[in-house]
Amino acid sequence: MNTSTTLRLAALVAAAGLTLTACAATPAPTPPAASQGVAEASTVVTITDAWFKAADEGMSGAFGTFNNAGADDVTIVSASSEVAHMVELHETTENASGELEMREVKGGFTIPAGGSFALEPGANHLMFMGLMAPLQAGATVEVTVTFDDGSTFTFEAPVKDYSGANENYETGE
Repeated sequence: MNTSTTLRLAALVAAAGLTLTACAATPAPTPPAASQGVAEASTVVTITDAWFKAADEGMSGAFGTFNNAGADDVTIVSASSEVAHMVELHETTENASGELEMREVKGGFTIPAGGSFALEPGANHLMFMGLMAPLQAGATVEVTVTFDDGSTFTFEAPVKDYSGANENYETGE
């Protein structure tokens, strides 16, 4: 073999090696979650019979029924609205004295696959704290909920007069 043939053969082997290395070093693309059959929570959740409790100041609650048309459970982890400084996910429980107390729910509200999750006065609800202005009956309020997958769902609901429930805040005692 002459020098020129040897150089050509060496160059061919080197080029083939680089080509194989480049192919092996390129990671396979990760398909998006939707192609794996997992839908964003925001695409499968709706709300029915939503409404807000009228309030002149301070706090108010939002109620309704979240429905999940998806094949997987979804969890609401937070909520926000421009009508309040803070919105928390709350539950109402009975204390040792038999009084109803509201407290923040840790871990969120889970809506079962193909099921629903009710927000009701005297039970689970969205608590609007530090109202920016009065919520008057007949007005409409917009709220955005965030799911544990990071997606969001925004809905509007009317404000209604309601004098029931009469819960207290958890005192921490």
